[in-house]
Amino acid sequence: MEKAYKLLAKQENISFNQAKKLIDNGRVFANDKKIKIARALMKEKTRFKIVHHQKPQKIFEDENIIVINKPPYITSEEIEKLYKTALLHRLDKDTSGILVLVKNKTFQQKAINAFKNQTVYKEYLAWVSGIVSEEVVIDTPLKIIKSKHGAYAKIDQNGAKAITHVYPLKAFRHKSEVRVVIHTGKTHQIRAHLAYINHPILGDEKYGGLKAKRLMLHHHKFKIFDYEFTIDPPADFTIMEEYN
Repeated sequence: MEKAYKLLAKQENISFNQAKKLIDNGRVFANDKKIKIARALMKEKTRFKIVHHQKPQKIFEDENIIVINKPPYITSEEIEKLYKTALLHRLDKDTSGILVLVKNKTFQQKAINAFKNQTVYKEYLAWVSGIVSEEVVIDTPLKIIKSKHGAYAKIDQNGAKAITHVYPLKAFRHKSEVRVVIHTGKTHQIRAHLAYINHPILGDEKYGGLKAKRLMLHHHKFKIFDYEFTIDPPADFTIMEEYN
């Protein structure tokens, strides 16, 4: 038995630090299961599969903003450093889709006010457990708990206001694809709210979701002021082959 990151480093002829980063970023699998702990003991004959994410793609830029098509497995902060421009909002590491960076303070302040006034439109697509057959509005308050293991959104009646609107799209073998519109923007809001109604997102094990190749959440449409953007989900945003 040997630690996973050491075996991976040997297999890929990379440094221990590079191997640890790949595992920490959720990009390493063995026997179709994601390796979550770099120091986990594994058999020396274990063969790893590395998911190579696409590079972020710039789809729009003007004097105010840059709009990025964010792939999964990369953090918003990494993209911020790459473009050397401030984030207007954030997406979780494993969430794909529209990510907006802001280029000047004037527009940034206007946009912050728009978010506060709930005049920004944010639409996501998600695959969830169970059959979602009708529209659902979730308005349960959330309390954000931060720890060394990362942030966690907890249902709490004394928490902050959070509103999530869920629309059914299609179903496949006890799984559903839904369209989700959030009217507020709390950390992990969609993930916590969908788990609360017993429809956790596939791949979101932190909130009780079934295992999947990735977090099946995609930021699909975004509107602010006169700007409007839509990005279709990537090719891996499907569950069909996993449940045939």
